Formats: sequence, structure tokens, C-alpha cells
Amino acid sequence: MKKRDETMVRRLTRAASVALTLSGFAASAPAATASDAAPFSNATWQGEGLALITPFQQALVTTVTEAMQRGGPAEAVTTCQLVAPSIAAAHSTAGWRVGRTALRWRNAANAPDAWERQTLEAFAQRVTAGEPMETLVASAVVDGEFRLMKAIGTAPLCLNCHGEALSPGVARIIDEHYPDDQARGFQTGDLRGAFTLRRALPQE
Repeated sequence: MKKRDETMVRRLTRAASVALTLSGFAASAPAATASDAAPFSNATWQGEGLALITPFQQALVTTVTEAMQRGGPAEAVTTCQLVAPSIAAAHSTAGWRVGRTALRWRNAANAPDAWERQTLEAFAQRVTAGEPMETLVASAVVDGEFRLMKAIGTAPLCLNCHGEALSPGVARIIDEHYPDDQARGFQTGDLRGAFTLRRALPQE
């Protein structure tokens, strides 16, 4: 087996291990929350949704950081591509669907829908006006679902794969995995995108 093939097998094995671990966490999570039987409340559901974001974000950061330590930015790109969907699935509990989106997306599966695009554009305007990134939150009821978004800022760690000066090796791997990538050229503090959550409203 060629060295590159052996390297890919190791990456897939690590990714599968992480995915199985995350699936175990998801399976052991409570199937419902206290508000499942209660009438819809914007404030309650927003609080629940925001509470899901922190562990989701931490899992993503931990995964990327460990990949960086193993093999640098190139390893981080490959690992993120293989594992990020499993992380999102593991944190989508109690009727919530958790994910990420951006105006300048890397993975076409994360491209924004109409409401997400409108919200991201509003976030960008609020950032330009000087509002702190951590305060950028929006929620709405759209087509029978409660929708929630919270802005993601560009941290220094993000620049290894989303910055202005990517190494040729990292750029090549991104091009291989994401031929339609738009998520480069960011600087620390830029609006990178947003966490996006949705949950169906109770049937009347």
C-alpha cells in the first residue's frame, strides 16, 4: 500500500473512532427536555438552543485542535471534513437540529437558506456598527419551526485553514475536499458565520 493510502486509512480510522464516541454520547443523552410537554415559549426555547451551542462548539474546537497537534492544518481540514457532520448529529438532541452556516461557506451542505442569509447579513451590519460578536443572536418562527442563530467570530486558530495566507499544501487539500470553497481570506475578529439551530413547533 502506498504511503498516502496508509495515511488516509489512519485518518479514516481516527475519524470513525471519534464518530462512534460521539454517537455514544448522543445515545446516552436525555431523549427530552423539561419543555417538551410545555407550550412553545420563545425565551425558553432560545435558552435551550443557546445551551446546546457551547458543548457543540467545544467539541469542534477540541477536534480541530487535536488534529492540528497530530498533523498541522492539513490534518485539521481532513478531520473536519470527515468528523464535523458526526459532531453536529451527536449534539442534535431533543428535537433540535444543530449546525453551522455562513455567507462564505466551505461545505456546500452548510450554505444558508433564505432566513439564514438574511440573518447573517444583519449580523454583518451589526458588526460593522460596532456591536460585539458575542451579542449577535437572532431567533424567529419560520414555516412551523423555531429558528435560532448565534454568530461565530474568526479566532486565531481559524486562520490556519480560513486565513489570507494558506500554505500551498493546505490550499491543495481544501481544493480537493471543497472545490467550491469560499471560506478563505478571513482575519481575526471577522464574522466567520453562525451556529444555526431549528426545532419543529408543537402540533396544535
